[in-house]
Amino acid sequence: PSTPIVQMAPVLSVAAKAVTQPESAAVMKTAAATPELRATTAAYIPGSHEFAGSALTPSQEELLAQVFLQQGKCLADAMYYEARGEGRNGEIAIAEVIYNRMRSGYYPNTICGVVYEGARLHTGCQFSFTCSGDMDRPKSSVVWRHTQRLASQIGTGLVQLGDLTGGALSFHAVDVQPIWSDTMERTTQIGHHIFYRPVHHAITRGA
Repeated sequence: PSTPIVQMAPVLSVAAKAVTQPESAAVMKTAAATPELRATTAAYIPGSHEFAGSALTPSQEELLAQVFLQQGKCLADAMYYEARGEGRNGEIAIAEVIYNRMRSGYYPNTICGVVYEGARLHTGCQFSFTCSGDMDRPKSSVVWRHTQRLASQIGTGLVQLGDLTGGALSFHAVDVQPIWSDTMERTTQIGHHIFYRPVHHAITRGA
């Protein structure tokens, strides 16, 4: 029998140690690699548009906030495009798959890395919305605000991820039947999505 699945407490980015961004995003430095912060004075030149005063290199807190916001945006994007109209549990299920992948060792170790993996490849995007053109269309403002709020609550731990999906690493809509589904163990159906995990695979808490 397979090893029991360990319930996970969400962490918005396990990349506090090493941030790995998707191919389409710029790689950010981690707090550990942030140089010592020093104020610099910008001289005022009459008639110019240059800033006059003191400018600070972004602080460690600001850099971490940027990472937090970026990872939260990636999570919200996936929850919105994959599960809008699926209700709260449908969106949380997508978040679970992302966290499961991030901690599995088989996928990138950040939310953005998981969501946008293969987004620049013609046949390799892991989440179809990242290469289907869906993101070019306007979002529903009401649904998007709701999804952003839920993603933020997951990232900060206000909403705890349980195990709705049975440790799933993959899913597909009910109206398709991908070839890979026959090689994996079906765990559950939530809304219009069916979830799967590798046979005899256990998801454990990330290091």
